[in-house]
Amino acid sequence: MASKSQHLYYRTMKRKVEELSGYYPCVLVTGARQVGKSTLLRDMMPKGMKYVSLDDYVEAEQAKKDPVGFLERHGIPLCIDEVQYAPELLRAIKMKVDAGRQPGMYWLTGSQRFPMMKGVTESLAGRIGIVELMSMSQYEIVSQGEKAVPFIPDAAPELVNHAGLCDMRLLFERIWRGGYPQLIQYPTMPLHDFFSSYLQTYVERDVQTLAQVGNKSAFVKLMRSAALRTGQQLVYSDLARDAEVSPKTAAAWVSILETSGIISILEPYHINSLKRLAKSPKLYFLDTGLCSWLAGCDDVEALMRSNISGAMLETWVYGQLLRSFANCGIAPRLYYFRDLNGAEVDFVLEKNHCLYPMEVKQSHRPNIGDLKGVTKIPTGDYELKPGLVFCTSPKVEVLRDGVIGFPISGL
Repeated sequence: MASKSQHLYYRTMKRKVEELSGYYPCVLVTGARQVGKSTLLRDMMPKGMKYVSLDDYVEAEQAKKDPVGFLERHGIPLCIDEVQYAPELLRAIKMKVDAGRQPGMYWLTGSQRFPMMKGVTESLAGRIGIVELMSMSQYEIVSQGEKAVPFIPDAAPELVNHAGLCDMRLLFERIWRGGYPQLIQYPTMPLHDFFSSYLQTYVERDVQTLAQVGNKSAFVKLMRSAALRTGQQLVYSDLARDAEVSPKTAAAWVSILETSGIISILEPYHINSLKRLAKSPKLYFLDTGLCSWLAGCDDVEALMRSNISGAMLETWVYGQLLRSFANCGIAPRLYYFRDLNGAEVDFVLEKNHCLYPMEVKQSHRPNIGDLKGVTKIPTGDYELKPGLVFCTSPKVEVLRDGVIGFPISGL
């Protein structure tokens, strides 16, 4: 099968980068490795902007030893890829910006957020716009990236991605494959080859940069354990038992997974006056392809038959919701709800002083009973909106009391 060039896929984040470049001297695109940060910026570089990658050992060494000379040699405007390999550049960039501030002087990318972000906040506060790129959304994969907008349930019937609508088998194939651009560009590429290489590079480079993990095999065991628990409440003792490490070590390693853009932590919804709420957050992988591979699902049928198929649907929905906001430069106030009596709602979006409850069901026939936990959500002075059920139906369905059934494949 012929591949489609990454350059032909419109990344929704492009709009936000262009906007920030009109206001800030510097723009930083961060995110996990292989999500397309370099391709995004190289595809949209304005005329006259030069590009340099610090993956080049020679360039990185020069940037470390003589950051001011490095910037002088390359000029302005400049796109610097993998800036975390020469954090010394950040102070030199600050000096350049302060000497003659203008929008769009420097574009930066970086894969490892924690050490780099510390340098950014110390050196470039007020001078830089920051966005986080994830692997490709379904809107981007089906060539609808320009049309993507934040998913607000009020407008759900108008937000169906008709180009993405499909049957259950194809939906699970998309979930199983995930959204890393290389796998989208080469649809026949064996996933095992890609993810084996990805995992090795991630552990050897990113993880070792963030923290000196002595037992790499135990770290991989923890990743596999986390993959099998995607969509579940985060219990460090369970992960620690599987990886044969202490709960304290497990907590530190989960923090690394979050910091490096592999997982996302979803906090529980609560109001301060309510006591009877679950306190543990939930863990979600940000790419369902990586998660499926780590969980041992070697093909689509294995994923569909597995006992995590429902959790993977929920993980995919969470990832698409998150991307719909993040790709527009918005950090959504998204939570889950569960009380100590077992009442739960998969997602609660808080926006404009309203609460939008959303549930994910592996069912063709959504019904009002899918949202029975909604009545237990403490609202305070917020308006509780009619719920929404993400389901495997191929079309939007309006249920009783304004509840919407929304096709998962239409996200």
